[in-house]
Amino acid sequence: MMKLGGMTTPPTTPPPTMPTPPLVPPPPPPYAPTRSGRRWRGAVVTAVIAAVVAAGLGTWWWMRDDDPLAGRPRVTDTKAGLSYGIPEGWKHDGKKKLISAFTTGMTKKSHEDAYGKDTDGGFVAAGEAGRVPEAALAGQTERAARSNAVFFYPEGSSELKESKATTVDGHTAHTVALAVKDGEGGTAHLRLTLIITDENDTAFLLGLGTPGTGPEREEVDTVLSTATVL
Repeated sequence: MMKLGGMTTPPTTPPPTMPTPPLVPPPPPPYAPTRSGRRWRGAVVTAVIAAVVAAGLGTWWWMRDDDPLAGRPRVTDTKAGLSYGIPEGWKHDGKKKLISAFTTGMTKKSHEDAYGKDTDGGFVAAGEAGRVPEAALAGQTERAARSNAVFFYPEGSSELKESKATTVDGHTAHTVALAVKDGEGGTAHLRLTLIITDENDTAFLLGLGTPGTGPEREEVDTVLSTATVL
């Protein structure tokens, strides 16, 4: 305590410290131009088509007996340490620079109906996700999946349809599938798989197909099932 001019003043109390953020955040949601409801495909998919990284990445062909996309070209992502198949009708352009959240990506071009609304489409992207202990893998995957659903459909809602431990090319992983409503009567299917690639280092594959009941849903799941660790 201090006395000034006969007055007693309490010691200065430092302001409370802010809580420390978690050491291992979930994979960040993809960043893209502003979108409006179901029109995200016109902005996000176009952005991904125009934004696929070139350095250290490429497309190659690989045959594997249990690969549903055997004989199709593959994306080789040396930054994330993953590769994955490219279905017919999907596009990967390794000559373009990628937006910051992804290290590689590919898209299936959407189609418009007679009223100019997008009716279907999809994309798959890979990226690095930092260090995640195996015990936290399930929770981190679920949180990351939901954060992406909110990013793409801020006025919509999502329902957890699947959350299970799995392996990718012998590596511990967890996969989550969400059924998404866009808030305007449309639906989407979102799947995110988080893979421990080296000790506790992780990489992710994110897939989104619209509508949630269309063939794009199966294609997204097929692509993620072809993932291998480099």
